[in-house]
Amino acid sequence: MSERLEMLVPLVIYLALSLAVAVWARNSARSAQGNFLEEYFAGGRNLGGFVLAMTIVASYTSASSFVGGPGIAYTLGLSWVLLAMIQVPTTFLALGILGKRFAIVARRANAVGITDYLRARYGSDALTLLTSIALIVFFMAAMLAQFIGGARLFQTVTGLPYFVGLALFGFTVIIYTSVGGFRAVVLTDALQGIVMLIAAFVVLVAVIVAGGGVEKCMAALAAIDPGLITPTGPDGKVPQPMILSFWVLVGLGILGLPQTAQRCMTYKDSVSMHRAMLIGTVIISFLLLALHLSAVLGRAILPDLPAGDLAMPTLTVNLLPPVWAGIFIAGPLAAIMSTVDTMMLMASATLIKDIYIHYVQKGEVKTVPPARVRKISFGATACIGFLVFLAALRPPDLLVWINLFAFGGLEAAFLWPIILGLYWKKANAAGAVCSVLCGLSCFFAISILKIPLGGIHPIVPTLLIALLGFVLGVCCGRKTDDRVIRLFWEEG
Repeated sequence: MSERLEMLVPLVIYLALSLAVAVWARNSARSAQGNFLEEYFAGGRNLGGFVLAMTIVASYTSASSFVGGPGIAYTLGLSWVLLAMIQVPTTFLALGILGKRFAIVARRANAVGITDYLRARYGSDALTLLTSIALIVFFMAAMLAQFIGGARLFQTVTGLPYFVGLALFGFTVIIYTSVGGFRAVVLTDALQGIVMLIAAFVVLVAVIVAGGGVEKCMAALAAIDPGLITPTGPDGKVPQPMILSFWVLVGLGILGLPQTAQRCMTYKDSVSMHRAMLIGTVIISFLLLALHLSAVLGRAILPDLPAGDLAMPTLTVNLLPPVWAGIFIAGPLAAIMSTVDTMMLMASATLIKDIYIHYVQKGEVKTVPPARVRKISFGATACIGFLVFLAALRPPDLLVWINLFAFGGLEAAFLWPIILGLYWKKANAAGAVCSVLCGLSCFFAISILKIPLGGIHPIVPTLLIALLGFVLGVCCGRKTDDRVIRLFWEEG
């Protein structure tokens, strides 16, 4: 029992700090001058470089970065480490391609979310409703997978009941997100990023020491299966088409994830953006390498685990003292919370801005008393989180596929309307709607029918067909309104 308590102490301290940050953020929002919605959903657009970098990294990483991905690396060896490192340019790509223009047009259009931007760019209610529904549905599915994955990890490592873990971090993330808004989310993301770095470093050092050094671990892996130290994995299970398609999925594709794109609207100035590009790239490089390499080297120590997903929890329990094991548990829980809080807040923003204010208040936020806006915003955020919590009480199977399906659906729906809306003047509402419909239809068909693609990930043909649909829609639809051209390209 004492070991369990030692394990829980750092976790409880971390959760308490998260709640304290939320209270501070709420008090800061009350004293801030300006629009409540901009403060609550975009943090007043004044993020510095370090916080911006940490929140992009933290919102992008999830339980799969600590458990699922390393679990596959345990099974497939260094080939999966190579594949995982494709994600290194995530922050650099997001801020480099979207950052400057996104921040400029978001301020001009007074957009605090992705669907705000799409409405301003395309002026289409059909597109706004389609993307709003896609965002809410896919986000809630992804949040469900994160809640359940975190609770199961907590259960595996501590031996405590599933419900205890679910309630402990589930209610924490619901409370600090609904109370503190975007400012609380990004500040806790920075805290969570630091926790993740500490956890990744500690477990990597523990594995290397237990294995007698990297050289001995590599020799042991070669003795188990020489394919574990090759670029294509045992029996060629990581073919070149898969490696190439992952550049689309986690390279170009991340520009279509609303939770990543949202961050590009919120930085303070260009200095902050450039600083975040550098810091974020360094941090995510270390995180990915440390976690996946730990699992691979860990196979030299524990070669006979029944499932790869058990690699990191088992290594943690076996190699680390209880207090450090508690810090490691805080790592993946931090990753889960930083993914969930972003999705929860963006889903809430969609409900408030795109449905309640636009359709109920006819687009006039000024007609809604500020106190009511605050109450509705807090209530909507808490309600979304609570619904996901209830769904997680009876966890379904196939969580990995739910998560991958959700992220693929988001990329299919949002990638081309976001990028082409920023950089192509001819992009119009017909093209965007056609792209969303074609992309989602293709992704559903390939995923549900399990159409063989020779090792290529379904997102590759999905994005190609979505792009074709966009071009066809542009050719058949109306010309972009001159007012939109002036707003996006000509105003100083």
